[in-house]
Amino acid sequence: MDARFLGIAELVEAPAVAVVVDVMRAFTVAAWAFAQGAEKIVLAESLDEALALKARHPGSVALKDGPPAPGFDLVNSPGLLRAVDLGGRTVVQKTTAGTVGALAVKEASLVLCASFVVAEATARLLRTRDCDSATFVVTGEDGHADEDLACAQYIARRATGAGTDATEFLRRAGESRAAAELAEGVRQGVHPDDVALCLELDRFPFAMVAALEDSLMVLRPCTGPSLTDEASV
Repeated sequence: MDARFLGIAELVEAPAVAVVVDVMRAFTVAAWAFAQGAEKIVLAESLDEALALKARHPGSVALKDGPPAPGFDLVNSPGLLRAVDLGGRTVVQKTTAGTVGALAVKEASLVLCASFVVAEATARLLRTRDCDSATFVVTGEDGHADEDLACAQYIARRATGAGTDATEFLRRAGESRAAAELAEGVRQGVHPDDVALCLELDRFPFAMVAALEDSLMVLRPCTGPSLTDEASV
């Protein structure tokens, strides 16, 4: 598979296949939201739009980066989210990088949102769709976030079906600027377990597919065939 790794600002046109990576923490949080029962996640353009979407969808919950704020129910922390029951609910998510990256490629034929916790499921979906090429959107730090690049490179290698040791990729992520800022409390809205939770490889068995629904970018979990089923095809 031909893989390109670009920052959000480097996207000059929508690719056919886009894998938007935000390890710390948007798409780790999104995976946890689905694990906690969320039906779908609506990706918002702005904080104001997030609150407007919440108002339009009774029973939904709004989630943002940083500290708690009026109107928002949750912050972008897997450690805090894992104790929340989201059974059947819609989550409206707005983050600094991850949601921005997904919205930047909303015209792509296939948009996957990824992090280490869904890495193998994401790679498997790329394999089963026979994707000859994919653009990996490295969302953090203007495309230079090493935790996102490491995860993107790992998924790209796994998508070829090759056995790839994740150790070095996880090490890079764990030593990244984002990991340090979370661990040191530089960022707000953080749980002490956030970094460790972001580095849990293949915690969940589903990929996450984003698609336009009534002009909104909506993220849903996608459980593809098992590895055994895939091998028998």
